[in-house]
Amino acid sequence: MTIRVLVADDQELVRTGLSMILQAQPGIEVIGQAVDGNEAVALARSLRPDVCLFDIRMPGLDGIEATRMLAGHGVHDPMAVVIITTFDLDEYVFAALRAGAKGFLLKDAGAELLAQAIRAAARGDALIAPNVTVRLLEAFAGTGPADPLPQPVEPLTEREEQVLAAVARGLSNSEIASELYITLSTVKTHVASLMTKLDARNRVEIAIWAHQTGRTRARSDGERN
Repeated sequence: MTIRVLVADDQELVRTGLSMILQAQPGIEVIGQAVDGNEAVALARSLRPDVCLFDIRMPGLDGIEATRMLAGHGVHDPMAVVIITTFDLDEYVFAALRAGAKGFLLKDAGAELLAQAIRAAARGDALIAPNVTVRLLEAFAGTGPADPLPQPVEPLTEREEQVLAAVARGLSNSEIASELYITLSTVKTHVASLMTKLDARNRVEIAIWAHQTGRTRARSDGERN
């Protein structure tokens, strides 16, 4: 099945380059291009792409606000958005993820990582540039939230704790299935359950919660409270 992508960047050279890279990838088709955030939102709502690839700094409406309008809390049928930017700034990463983005890449990521991020977003997974991921999670875990951490609406099962720890380490669904000797569909079921119990919108929020609560490795029954 072909993944339909909308690309938004105010720089024509970058926008064209990203589109050419994606068009060259098997199973990916660029169905539209936007020059700013307002056009990106309008095209996304009319074309309904499988994945939106947005720059952050755009005139009129930036990529963060465009993402929030298409994938934020309260949005009916939210879209998958991947943010791509030149600027490796924590404030941008945090803002993008809180707005509902399913991925965050730097423009020097390369064709392979770009395609991986698009495919991950289309599957409902999240991919963050490797050089950003560790720093991001450490920052979330180190500073702690301003408000008390939300607790699961139901206790996590032992298997969910194992999947949670694997997600926090950045493993894909396929890698989790291989590591835990379970099927891919079972992994997806556990991830969906974790999102429900933790009120998380995506895998990144699951990973952040795991780091903030010290659940970066699976706990045995004897370690549970």
